[in-house]
Amino acid sequence: MKWARSFVALAVTLAVTACDAARTPPAGAPTRSAPAAASPSHPAEITLAFAGDVHFADRTADLLADPATAFGSISSTLSAADLAMVNLETAVTARGVPEPKEFHFRAPASAYAAVKAAGVDVVSIANNHVLDYGRTGLADTVDAARAAGMPAVGAGADAAAAYRPWITEIRGTRIAVLGFSQVSELWSEWRATDTRAGIAMTRDLPRAVAAVRAARRQAGVVIVYVHWGTEGEACPPPEARAFAAEMAEAGATLVVGTHAHLLLGDGWLGKTFVQYGLGNFLWWRDDAYSNDTGVLRVTLDGSAISKTELVPAVISRGVGRPELAGGDGAARIRREYADLHACTGLAASPAPWSGEAR
Repeated sequence: MKWARSFVALAVTLAVTACDAARTPPAGAPTRSAPAAASPSHPAEITLAFAGDVHFADRTADLLADPATAFGSISSTLSAADLAMVNLETAVTARGVPEPKEFHFRAPASAYAAVKAAGVDVVSIANNHVLDYGRTGLADTVDAARAAGMPAVGAGADAAAAYRPWITEIRGTRIAVLGFSQVSELWSEWRATDTRAGIAMTRDLPRAVAAVRAARRQAGVVIVYVHWGTEGEACPPPEARAFAAEMAEAGATLVVGTHAHLLLGDGWLGKTFVQYGLGNFLWWRDDAYSNDTGVLRVTLDGSAISKTELVPAVISRGVGRPELAGGDGAARIRREYADLHACTGLAASPAPWSGEAR
């Protein structure tokens, strides 16, 4: 069982109503460590785990027949962390009208039971599918999250809800989690406003920056999970790099991304760790660029990042579950992942400590 937590605030979308519409890394896991890594016995050590995009459609839909086992053996990797997070890339609804776009995804409420059983503590719903069935579908997605007791960030009944962080406390460290989308499709129609339900969008930059700065005033660790990048492109586009810089300046401790359907590289912007793409995770189709994936594991020493590592995994061609990679497969993913750093524009290590508080 995970460490007990004191939940200081509910997830962004869990605050709205329906009407408002010891841990040993696997062999071969790549690591990028900050100086002076914390001892495993340090009482303030906290582990975070992040994975990519999750769908329950086509080949993965049948996994919800038994939500408790939907994620298979990868659940142990997620459950071992003090806080685990994925992107739930679907509307959770049986209602609504399809929006004018090519792909539409929806899942039953048991999707939340599945991610919860896998050890996930919070999901991002700031993506280009949560509104596939309109604002009726979004309201149902929020209601189902609330009913399941699953914090969901990045969308809500209005901008105040969509940009609100979920805040938790783990062994004395307060952690704030926010979700944003940078996907251009329907972004202006789907963005949350003061009077309209929707998604927290990176293109509403002043609001996004203000949300991260406000979260920083409330928590020692600020996690920003972003749906961004270009599908099939292994290097982050200028728009993603610019937003990462804005988040670092605003006080984010960690910026994590998904959407490109393949792994992207990581590194440091000053003292902010940035991971540009975790790829698909539990995935509905076998031809989406790459079946390589992994779990980003981040170790905190109190509120400071002391180590990061990608635990390599591969999406099975049968049912679409991620499974830990081993042997040559893990070595290959580790090698290719390390090579992805070259086009990120990120440093290989954090900036030296200046003695100044952020």
